[in-house]
Parts: sequence; structure tokens; C-alpha cells
Amino acid sequence: MELAAFLEIRPGVTAVIGGGGKTTLLRALGEELARKHRVLLCTTTRIFPFPQMPCAGTLAELDALRGEYRLLCAGRRLPGIGKLAALDASMADLAARFDYVLVEADGSAQRPLKAHASHEPVIPAEADQIICVVGASGFGKPVLEAAHRPELYARLAGVSEMETATPQTEALVLKAEGLHDRVYVNQAETHADLKKAGELADLLDCPVLAGSLHRREYLSCW
Repeated sequence: MELAAFLEIRPGVTAVIGGGGKTTLLRALGEELARKHRVLLCTTTRIFPFPQMPCAGTLAELDALRGEYRLLCAGRRLPGIGKLAALDASMADLAARFDYVLVEADGSAQRPLKAHASHEPVIPAEADQIICVVGASGFGKPVLEAAHRPELYARLAGVSEMETATPQTEALVLKAEGLHDRVYVNQAETHADLKKAGELADLLDCPVLAGSLHRREYLSCW
């Protein structure tokens, strides 16, 4: 089964939040879905451009490109930092132009785990599903090293920043925030990683998928 089917990606707007791997997940989903549908990858915050993918900086550019390509990205280029910001267009306008709109809705400073500040994530009202990415490489490392916003992560998990991040601490953070509809555990490259993903799934009451975007291998944990 392909990744989009495992995650039950539906037509319309899907938001992706959480730790490192969101941009890679968007691309993998986009490439699968674009075989049969028109797909847009974009952000409500900031995102790095997708290499070798046409990218529109305005709605007019988007309209010109979508007649030629099934898979596009969209965003305003920010000078000096190499990232894209949200396009100057409503999410409703974007959703009307594409079968699927996949939105990166927060940042994680490339850390595998993440706790969200009060202004995060920036979820579009049109989103009908929110997927939280968890990086398995964060398990076994100190919270201070593994998590973006480690002080907040530690507080939500009830541990110190120097304690080890585990599936148990991650479950506490996810439950405290209550932001997601399902979880994707990325970087699950080994049997030990998959075991930890299973431990996390046992502690949550939502669907959990684990796998490796690099290998294109996925396993349902729930």
C-alpha cells in the first residue's frame, strides 16, 4: 500500500505539523497523488523550496503553471534566507484550483520532536485532517537535543530538559496538545525504531503509521 493510502489522504486540504521530516513527507505524498490528480504543496509559515519542482510566487503564476504540471509548490520567496512564505492567496482559492493541497503548518528547526508555542501551528480553517510527524531519531536523546522548544516539551511531558525523550514523553506531549488526527513516525529505519513507534501507538487513541520516507517502507501501528 502506498503512503497516501496508509495516511488516508482525502481530497481537499491536509495540514502537516510536528518534528523533522514534514517537507519530505509532503513531497512523497505529492509525488504519489500527482500520478492521477493535481496537487499543490505550500505552507502557512515558512518552508524550503522543493528542488526540481516548479514553484509559483503569485496566484497568476500558479494559474499559468497548473495547466502544464500536476505537482506544484507555491510560496513567496523571502530574500536572504532561501525559504518560501505563504502565498498571498486564501486557502480556499488554492483548494479550488487543486484536487489536493498539502500544507506545512509549522517549523521544527530540523529537530525530530516538537512542542508547539501558543502561536503554532498555523492550521488553515479548510484543513480536514492534521498529521503530526514524529522523528524516531529523537528517542533516546536528551529532550534538550531532540526537541524544538525543549523547555515547553519538557514541561508538557513532566520531565527535565536533560532527561531522555521516549515514546512515553512524546505521547504525553501529543495528548497535552491535542492538535493531531493521526501520527506519522518517520525515520523508523530499524526494528528497534519500529518497536518504539509501536510503544507510542499503544499510548495514543489515534491511527499511527511508522516508516522510512528514504526507503519508502511503511507499517501501520494501529
